[in-house]
Amino acid sequence: MSETLRIDKWLWHARFFKTRTLAAKVVSAGRVRINAERIKKPSTGVKTGDGLSFMQGNTLRIVRVEGLGTRRGPAPEAQALYLDLTPEAETSSKPVAERVGTRPTKKDRRAIDAIRHTPS
Repeated sequence: MSETLRIDKWLWHARFFKTRTLAAKVVSAGRVRINAERIKKPSTGVKTGDGLSFMQGNTLRIVRVEGLGTRRGPAPEAQALYLDLTPEAETSSKPVAERVGTRPTKKDRRAIDAIRHTPS
């Protein structure tokens, strides 16, 4: 029989959530899938090789469990517990015209000033 670890505890060990309680709430809300199967119990076991998908903020995270871990250690130790399969997001620095309704950043203002003040 292979070893398993509670999904809420594993998500906390792997540092996806700040507290185990928060991880349990996300699982209880049905926002976590193990091998494409939605789960609702924080006590559900996860084992090495399982695929997980869940929302972390506004990002869909897709990971494969590589290890179970025994504690919530430092970040490098936590990153060794999983293989991140999340697709690369679009570049976060979109042109000003695409960010409708938001104020330009300091970097954007400098770029606009550079365009306005260039000699013709």
